Amino acid sequence: MTAMSPTSTTSSTGSTEAGGVGPQAASPPPGVRAWAVVLASSIGQFLVVLDVSVMNVALPSIREGLGLSPSSLQWVVNAYALTFAGFLLLGGRAADLYGRKAVYLVGVGLFTGASLAGGLAPGSETLVVARAAQGVGAAVLAPVTLSMLTAVFPEGPARTRAIATWAAVGTAGGAAGGLIGGVLTELLSWRWVLLINVPIGAVVIALVAVWLREQGDGRQGHRALDLPGAALVTAGVGALAYGIGQSESHGWTAAGTLLPLAGGLVALAAFVAVEARSAEPLVPLRLFRLRSVSAGNVVTLVGMVGSFAMWYFLSLYMQNVLGYSAIRAGLSFLPHTLAVMVASKAAPRLMALLGNRTMIATGALVTAAGFTWQGVVLEAGGTFPGSILGPGIVMASGIGLLLTPMTEAATAGATPQEAGVVAGLVNTSRQIGGALGLSILGAVSASAAGGHGAAVSAAHAADGYAATFFAAAGITGAAALLVGLLPRAVRE
Repeated sequence: MTAMSPTSTTSSTGSTEAGGVGPQAASPPPGVRAWAVVLASSIGQFLVVLDVSVMNVALPSIREGLGLSPSSLQWVVNAYALTFAGFLLLGGRAADLYGRKAVYLVGVGLFTGASLAGGLAPGSETLVVARAAQGVGAAVLAPVTLSMLTAVFPEGPARTRAIATWAAVGTAGGAAGGLIGGVLTELLSWRWVLLINVPIGAVVIALVAVWLREQGDGRQGHRALDLPGAALVTAGVGALAYGIGQSESHGWTAAGTLLPLAGGLVALAAFVAVEARSAEPLVPLRLFRLRSVSAGNVVTLVGMVGSFAMWYFLSLYMQNVLGYSAIRAGLSFLPHTLAVMVASKAAPRLMALLGNRTMIATGALVTAAGFTWQGVVLEAGGTFPGSILGPGIVMASGIGLLLTPMTEAATAGATPQEAGVVAGLVNTSRQIGGALGLSILGAVSASAAGGHGAAVSAAHAADGYAATFFAAAGITGAAALLVGLLPRAVRE
């Protein structure tokens, strides 16, 4: 049985930033089976990330199978994205208050049950509701997968290696989604894109119930959940995510974009006011006085805006311009997946030599160089070796080098009792950054291509995708400059 318990042991090699106390021991406390915690964390993250990419491939089949209109099909995607973004902070705080194992099991259970309902859905209404429930389950699960690591592994080499594994497996889930979705959709049915989660979820629930045991893992069950704060932040983040999504099809000046964005900002302002006066806040505002947390989340948000380009727009290029099938496109991403995993596993050793800030800057610059190379070689008559393989390995390696130090920087300095809410903040920054990336880079692509969808030629579409990667290079390069905001105390 695994004791998921933090430790308050400190060492002279650690550093504590003003405003928060970070545990500094180099390894988990005695009795903790580190491999079990890392395995549970990685599997949960894999499921969450996989479900985002695996659904994209199945959307045409879902539209045909259920006879959905374009607006209904859009809500199959939006229902998940909005609830996922909106409930992340609530899920993270619930893990701090009620125990990480319990919240992990609730998240996996809800995610699995919603997958079953969606896979058996007779029509669009049931499918949209199931996708919304899936998003809530993912939002409960995603923060706890990270907070299990940051609560159990004190700041130091052991935490860095654990986060590297978590990041690599999660990224692999995103890359594998296209291949898995293509195989399931073409060989079986779009329903299996959802139903495949059911046996996996059942196995995960059984293994976690047996392997992991609650033991002082930061539970504060005597404290009440801040429901007003939870409602405001859920509404605010969800409205922002919706407004950003609307901008892709309606533009940034349309009422359908501006109204949810304004409403989201008002709700978040009210959330800050409520939290400042709450005795038991959902998100203690003093966390933002930690430069590692505040600056780390800014760097994470900006970094994810650009990094989102590789998987999404390269997939569009392969299928819309080169004519790849979904399965072939998924297979073409395997070198990218391997490069991310290798770089993620190399990151801890490099971080020990260079420090977090230098590693974040290095990862961002390598990624930006890969994006630039990718933009240069994208063309209508491109080949796999020349237009995909070479720049793809550079891009993916840079992202692998970037994710681990970026995540560690954004979680440094927080206590184990606040690991969940800090993990929720990191995941929210990643989600909002990804949504911004889809909107901003999608607009760049459409503008450069001179039209939308099938209305443009393959050559013009390739020009649009190339412009997207050039823009992503600039944004990711900006993330390297923002490293100066991080405190030197973060593993320097």
